[in-house]
Amino acid sequence: MPRSTDTAVLKDGADRPLVRCPAGALCGTARDGIRVFKGIAYALPPAGANRWMPPRPHPQWSGIREAADFGRACPQPPRRRGSIYAGDMAGMGEDCLTLNVWAPDDAKAMPVLVWLHGGSLIWGGSSEPLYDGMHLASRAVVVVSINYRLGVFGYLAHPELSAESADGVSGNYGLLDQIAALEWVRDNIASFGGDPDNVTLAGESAGALSVLYLMCAPRARGLFHKAIAQSSYAVSMPELTQSRFGEEPAEARGVRLLAALGARSIAELRSRDSAELAAAALEAGYMPSGIVDGHVLPRQIVETFERGEQAPVPLLAGFNSGEVRSLPFLIPPAPDSAETYEGEIRARYGDLADRFLALYPSGDMRESMLAALRDGLYGWTAGMAAAGQAKAGVPAFLYLFDHGYPVAAQAGLHAFHAGEIPYMFGTLDRTPPHWPEIPATAAERGLSDAMMDYWASFAASGVPASAGRPQWPAHAESAFWMRFDEAPKPGTDRFPGACVLHDEVVRRRRAAGGIPWNWNVGIASPPLPPKSSN
Repeated sequence: MPRSTDTAVLKDGADRPLVRCPAGALCGTARDGIRVFKGIAYALPPAGANRWMPPRPHPQWSGIREAADFGRACPQPPRRRGSIYAGDMAGMGEDCLTLNVWAPDDAKAMPVLVWLHGGSLIWGGSSEPLYDGMHLASRAVVVVSINYRLGVFGYLAHPELSAESADGVSGNYGLLDQIAALEWVRDNIASFGGDPDNVTLAGESAGALSVLYLMCAPRARGLFHKAIAQSSYAVSMPELTQSRFGEEPAEARGVRLLAALGARSIAELRSRDSAELAAAALEAGYMPSGIVDGHVLPRQIVETFERGEQAPVPLLAGFNSGEVRSLPFLIPPAPDSAETYEGEIRARYGDLADRFLALYPSGDMRESMLAALRDGLYGWTAGMAAAGQAKAGVPAFLYLFDHGYPVAAQAGLHAFHAGEIPYMFGTLDRTPPHWPEIPATAAERGLSDAMMDYWASFAASGVPASAGRPQWPAHAESAFWMRFDEAPKPGTDRFPGACVLHDEVVRRRRAAGGIPWNWNVGIASPPLPPKSSN
């Protein structure tokens, strides 16, 4: 269905853009050549008796719906005190299954980029100013951002919930929400000037983890045609009913959570206040995760990529050189001496200890611990995913964000986790209150322009490009990485040997079967199994 070019005249006399799409008519706002439609319901609210149910299709509405304000984010606990990621959102509530669209006035069959926000699958929302799609849409891209269920609302598994399901599974509700949003895009985005056959799925941190989940999810196949994963981490997941790779079964986690919350049944938990439940679940230690259930997610991410069963789509992936600098709670206390550090590493990494210590020496333990966790989580994931796409015969483009500026450096946050987002969205002046302030200079805007160009080009054609800036070849062709520092700089892996080392660690843990691969890196690692003779 082609987009409507109508306008709506409201009571205040202002002309507003009006789109008539299969879902119904929507009245948005317009600024600087971009039409904006916010808070569009893509599924019915999953509240009350529908809490912990798959998303239900939203029926077509009659009349014209107002689409000038963001929808509410999923209920979530407060951010950690002093977090640089804490910012204002447009309220919270379980009626959170909404999305937003930024479309150029002249959009016609334009590429579409669907953004999944990060926040550890616990926090965040599409209304955060950091994700404003105005500048990226000005690159001839229709930008969509979505809200989805988080925390205990998005990922709780429990035997009672599995018994309710026709498939006999539970959990993964947040992923099902994301799939429902992609289905809405498929069915409606042409009315806004977007091409439903040219959709790029993009996200950062937990949003990028979700991108990898959806690349592995059969139900999402065909709903997107390219993928962007910024600072993803392909950690081991719980399985629904059995313990594997040292992970407690997801249903058992749910049973344990209900006991910790003093709830005797799912029905009782459904009656509890959503804000109180979100906070209580986190306080009880509940950590959300995708679940290997044999339906939404058939197997672990790394297994899926190794078998070549992931979506065979072009991939743009990368990470930041200072990832863990803004996430200090992930780092265990440093040993009291270099000798203790080296002894711990040798006890834990065995025949790989020399390689580990060459990459992460004892001379500056804190820097080595930061780097080891960065590489073990984010660097390895980018390399693993790129290798999987190359094996599947599709290109992957890798980057390292290594940009710093004075205020971030003073705070010890060079190229920190999520630090690339305001550059690729062009929202340098829309960061959260405690975010290190980005200088309002031509150089910073130039880097942002370059990243927006590369990202928009990839969304359009599957090849990142920017006029007058370095060419970005696929990784498999030359082991190429694009490094974003003061400007885009072509190069190879800045941390040679790291991805290979951590890949060997994951392989040994998988072969042993009882050890997860996640934050247990370096001095937090359990003793590594010896290399298999097979």
